[in-house]
Amino acid sequence: MIISAVIPCYNVANHIEEVIRKLPDTISWIIAVNDCSKDDTETILVRLSTENKKIIYIRHEVNQGVGAAMISGYRKSLELNSEIIIKMDGDGQMDPANIPALIKPLLEDKADFTKGNRFRDFRALRTMPLVRRIGNLGLSFIIKAASGYWNIFDPTNGFTAIKNEALLNVDFNKIHKRYYFETSMLIELYYGNAVIEDIPMKARYGKEVSGLSRTKAFFGFPPKLFLAFMKRIILKYFLFDFNVASLYWIFGFPLFLAGTIYGISNYLKYSGIGLAAPTGTVVIPSLLIILGFQLLLSAISFDITNYPKK
Repeated sequence: MIISAVIPCYNVANHIEEVIRKLPDTISWIIAVNDCSKDDTETILVRLSTENKKIIYIRHEVNQGVGAAMISGYRKSLELNSEIIIKMDGDGQMDPANIPALIKPLLEDKADFTKGNRFRDFRALRTMPLVRRIGNLGLSFIIKAASGYWNIFDPTNGFTAIKNEALLNVDFNKIHKRYYFETSMLIELYYGNAVIEDIPMKARYGKEVSGLSRTKAFFGFPPKLFLAFMKRIILKYFLFDFNVASLYWIFGFPLFLAGTIYGISNYLKYSGIGLAAPTGTVVIPSLLIILGFQLLLSAISFDITNYPKK
């Protein structure tokens, strides 16, 4: 099989040569994309590409982000008729020894896309700060909801492998060019009905500091993920299909919203005049909220069990 490894590179002069040399012989092509590094990354990659004909060097004149680097690498891999394309970073935090496990479900036709999951490494989790652990859990949950892949964890893990057929279904124009790249890939793969499988692997951290700031993650991700979630629900349950979950969404959301608005408005009205609200005024919004909430829970439960499986 023709297997390519795409490595987006930005200021990885200290690690890139070791990363490339440790790749297994089964890799047919090594596509290194230099995203306008400011260190000696280019010098090293030019030298390695002259020494090893497997290495294809691509240079970005302007820094565009990891997503743009991966799109360049993906396009080149498709030109080379690669059947499986692996994505790994050039900073040495992804162990090439995990590649056989990563591509095994693709070779066995059990998945279209595989990705690493570091959260099975309990020893590493114990050393992770509590705030970071909570942040990762929260981010993982909302990415699951936005993408529709409720079966995966560690969704921002960048150690991935994809089949040629699945990659051909991805619209590169909709893939985010920078920090939102991994998440946008999951969202687009969902619309191609791609089956995704998590591959447990040990966490491997170096001294490098992540380029993704907490501010970007906190303020940048939620709006994008909310819009992605709304788009997915509308497309899946009202355009591509119409089923029992569609009815849950149709009745559940308006009932919950109406009960909430009615309840709050009456609370403000009666508290403002210093009187207790009549029993009916309390019961009606309560019933609307409870019924709407139950219908929304049923819709979410249906959605959780209906991610792409084959």
